[in-house]
Amino acid sequence: MKIMGLDVGDVRTGVAVSDALGWTAQGKEVIKSKGLEEDIEYIASLVEKYNVEKVVVGLPKNMNGSLGPRAEKVLNFVENLKDRIDLPVITWDERLSTVAAERTLIQADLSRKKRKEVIDKMAAVVILQNYLDSIS
Repeated sequence: MKIMGLDVGDVRTGVAVSDALGWTAQGKEVIKSKGLEEDIEYIASLVEKYNVEKVVVGLPKNMNGSLGPRAEKVLNFVENLKDRIDLPVITWDERLSTVAAERTLIQADLSRKKRKEVIDKMAAVVILQNYLDSIS
């Protein structure tokens, strides 16, 4: 079963998809936001394109576990996505996923400019891989 991971942001959303066995996450693309409705429609098209059966959306909790304004925006996004696609959509604690992605990209010796272009996709990979590891 293929699972999609999303790192939703105000400007960009990173997209990752698992392999068919649900073992590994691969980064697919970074979506530049065009507004909630257009973003949801595009993600719905990706769900069909990749034959996804579940979507995991990173939920940016505060370090103390509380939900702030950014998390509320993501929850609103999740509700809109659930209204559009008839699949399970779950949230996954994404605390420090961007930090982990940044570290990986620095270790790969990517320039600051290149990191900025792929950080959201890499964060989606981290979110999805953490989820996949938790269910295996």
